[in-house]
Amino acid sequence: MLSEALTSSDHGPGHIGTTRLLSLDSSGRILDWMSWQEAVCLYVRGAVAWTLGDPCLTIHGGTNRLSGDQSLIDLHPIVASRGHARQVVIDPSPALTNAALFSRDRMLCMYCGDHFSRGELTRDHVIPLSKGGRDTWENVVTACLSCNVGKGCHTPQQAGMPLLAVPYRPSWVEHLILSNRNILADQMEFLVNHLPRHRRRLA
Repeated sequence: MLSEALTSSDHGPGHIGTTRLLSLDSSGRILDWMSWQEAVCLYVRGAVAWTLGDPCLTIHGGTNRLSGDQSLIDLHPIVASRGHARQVVIDPSPALTNAALFSRDRMLCMYCGDHFSRGELTRDHVIPLSKGGRDTWENVVTACLSCNVGKGCHTPQQAGMPLLAVPYRPSWVEHLILSNRNILADQMEFLVNHLPRHRRRLA
């Protein structure tokens, strides 16, 4: 049995402090990132349908009183659990947060094109709220404070500040890529193969 106090050792490139595992349902539908603790629960319950990739983490558990052997669980980078996701999980809309928006736009101001730190960026409404614009993915872009103030309550056309890219709602797969800075090679290959073909290339 696994002890309550779990420890880990590196197995390949993964590390317990930074590695998240990609969760799928048994049909291969992409669900979300999960922690190693959540993955261990699936393995212990026998709820893993299949896995992909070489093990990326080894979790050390308790010691068997009879044999003296320590229990080990090798966790894989992509884990499919038994059962199927609800239909609403097929392609949920990522929450529109500033962090997600800045990630989508690569920390670039969509007006001047310069790169900024998170604290220097703002959310700009392409069609201002005062003119009937909505707070949706398709109407917001990342802007530096200077460009946001300069644009004011005008549209890009009125302000003479053309957009460098058209705003769009990220797919759930793209959202997962943008939200994890420590994606393993097997995970990235799997996710990229599930990106909509018309999306901008993720660098």
